[in-house]
Amino acid sequence: MSRPIRLRQASSGAFALLLLIAGVTSPPFAGRVSAHGPDPMLSSKLFGQDQAVSFRWRTGSEPPSAIKTAVKAAAAGIAASRRSRAATFPYASAGGSLIGYGAGATCGVNGIACFTRSAPTSFTMWLREQGRVFDWGTLRWCQMYTTAPTGCYDAETIALDEFGHVEGLGHHLNFGDDTDYLDAVVQTYSRTKAKSGWNEHALGRCDVATLQREYDVPSSATGISTCLHLDTIATLGATATAVVYGGTVGFTAGLRIAGDADYGRLANNALSGRTVKLQQRAVGTTTWSTVATMTVGTASGTYVASVKLLSSSEFRALYSASSTEGLNGDASPVLSVLVASCAGAPCLLPSPR
Repeated sequence: MSRPIRLRQASSGAFALLLLIAGVTSPPFAGRVSAHGPDPMLSSKLFGQDQAVSFRWRTGSEPPSAIKTAVKAAAAGIAASRRSRAATFPYASAGGSLIGYGAGATCGVNGIACFTRSAPTSFTMWLREQGRVFDWGTLRWCQMYTTAPTGCYDAETIALDEFGHVEGLGHHLNFGDDTDYLDAVVQTYSRTKAKSGWNEHALGRCDVATLQREYDVPSSATGISTCLHLDTIATLGATATAVVYGGTVGFTAGLRIAGDADYGRLANNALSGRTVKLQQRAVGTTTWSTVATMTVGTASGTYVASVKLLSSSEFRALYSASSTEGLNGDASPVLSVLVASCAGAPCLLPSPR
């Protein structure tokens, strides 16, 4: 089954996140992706890029061993799957943020887990105790059993959800039929065993999309989440725009994300490690042919190729959208290269009939 509403706290206020969801910042990419869009943000307050925000167990409210293991695994899952420069959450005995477990949790009457965030300094997290009776039923953590029973909640999934909120993520806005539920872990309702998504241990693509937009990506080669559809800009330059017959021209293409304000920290980022093709056509024609798959250049987001020319031609660099990441394709402006006509030796002449 899906569990009842899980009330949480956000920022420094002691209010339920559910009551705020209507006022959460709307994702700028809504309507341009195959889900409702990247997760909304709770606020503009973020941790630093790659900031390690350490936590420790709350004195007097330490979780049992199985829950501790699940929470630490969730923290590791954030680090491994965030694909961004979002904060990480290492455990340290003297950590500045507190995670507790038990009856002292400040999670509201029906909440099984909750959090507060005070970016960029600290956070808190609570998980309710095994066996707590709610008006909807009894809480069972899957980790507390040798064989997890149907209807239990996976503590690692729940903690991963809460760590997502600590990063600043709001609840994913699903379609009415929840067909996009697996696009995010940060959900209003978490599912119990054995419904799909009950034991997700990595962030979903729409969680990642928002973290990439807000915190940036680790490198120009990092894949962009498919929950985004970002425009790209391809450019093309040449070592010469006029050469002798049989001369060789070096081409350098550039590829970057467009500078749209909605793209946050991703705007204008160079894009390395993609497939960029150099295409050629005869002057006065409309059909392009690929003459080279360009190799990676020395600067981020650059690609190079060389072509020997026997006639004047037009060229463009082409980046085609890939189903594996959220980038739209682009072709560079056309670049013309003039080739001097061949008047005799040592020009290459056609073979005799």
